[in-house]
Amino acid sequence: MNWINLQSKDVVDQIINIESTSKTCIIFKHSTTCSISGMAHYRLSDDWDAKLDETSFYYLDLLAYRDVSNYIAEKLQVHHESPQVIIIKNGEAVYDVSHLDIEVSDILTEV
Repeated sequence: MNWINLQSKDVVDQIINIESTSKTCIIFKHSTTCSISGMAHYRLSDDWDAKLDETSFYYLDLLAYRDVSNYIAEKLQVHHESPQVIIIKNGEAVYDVSHLDIEVSDILTEV
C-alpha cells in the first residue's frame, strides 16, 4: 500500500474539489499512539485488488495534524473519529467507518 501523507488543508481541498471527481479517494485518519488505530492500520495493509489502481490513498497522522482532521470533518460533514476511513467520490464522503469496523473487504464494496 502506497499511502500519500496528508498534511494540509489545501491538499484536502484539492482531494475534494478536483481529484475525487475523476477517481476514488480514501483518507485514513490514524492516531499513532492508539492500539485500536494501530490494528486498523494493520488491517489496511491487507490484500487489495487491481481495480484500486484508480484509487488514491491518503494517510493523516491525527496527532500531528489535528487541525487538518477537524477540517476534513467540517468539509465532508462527517463526525470526527479515530481511527477512521473516509471514501470520497465526486466531492462528497460516500462512506465512513471507524475503529474495529474498518475492514478491507467492506471498503472494497464501496470503491
